Amino acid sequence: MTAIDSRSDIFESTRPLLFSIAYRMLGSVTDAEDVVQESFLRWLEAPETEVRAPRAYLATIVTRLAINQLQSAQSRRETYVGPWLPEPLVTEHAPDPSEPIELAESLSMAFLMMLERLSPTERAVLLLHDVFDFDYEEIARIVDKSEVNCRQLLTRAKKHIGEPRARFDVDPVQADRLLNRFIEATRAGDIDGLLGVLAEDITLWADGGGKVPGAALRPIQGAETVARFVVQRARTGASLGRRLQPTLINGQPGFVIYEGSEPRAALILETRNGRIHGIFAIANPDKLHALSLPA
Repeated sequence: MTAIDSRSDIFESTRPLLFSIAYRMLGSVTDAEDVVQESFLRWLEAPETEVRAPRAYLATIVTRLAINQLQSAQSRRETYVGPWLPEPLVTEHAPDPSEPIELAESLSMAFLMMLERLSPTERAVLLLHDVFDFDYEEIARIVDKSEVNCRQLLTRAKKHIGEPRARFDVDPVQADRLLNRFIEATRAGDIDGLLGVLAEDITLWADGGGKVPGAALRPIQGAETVARFVVQRARTGASLGRRLQPTLINGQPGFVIYEGSEPRAALILETRNGRIHGIFAIANPDKLHALSLPA
């Protein structure tokens, strides 16, 4: 086996971790894949004398690339039209109850949106420590700060995101039931049916990026208002021959709306205690490329 083959094997075994870090840092499947690919090229060129621990070395490359990208994207986020939501990530399976709860929660839309309150370095420290279980010594080398500084950054990050939300809903039976009732009521234009599954204080966020007519430019709150908005949008979609495909998105129940083979929107439901407490609707076409169906 050549040196390049050996390095490629090491990289492939670490790729899932690297993508997980990059996606949570950037909130974008496309950008995360680009960062991982760039890290591979840098990994192949890294001198042997610099590589003591491959996992930490690769995590360092990905984290620093992500921090740099977040810093350059800050002005674009500030001028974004309407609510900014992460790019949806289709997940094949519900979160495994045996995996750390922090790993499942950190993939949810609500958690990724909370990360937007943090500086790029605060975000990196929080994720590396609380989600990916790196110790302070490793994190200090990754973000090029002292261990004391990293502890301060983590404390500051937790203050910024506030108290943790309710635990991630890992009951797939209840989640599927709520999703099916939501879809049935939406298709039927049944406002009362929707009110039966929506929490009174529900919030709906719609991300059209200024490119989708009718996308709400502010969060919509309250069960009655959300139900009427959902039914109205569903009627428009039905008139265009669009169809829904239920799937798990970011580890949560949801569905993708297709027109032919082209995705037009992705909806993710945040469920707790037998009710839908949040709806995240991503319709910005720039964020839907990964959901396209094969021709």
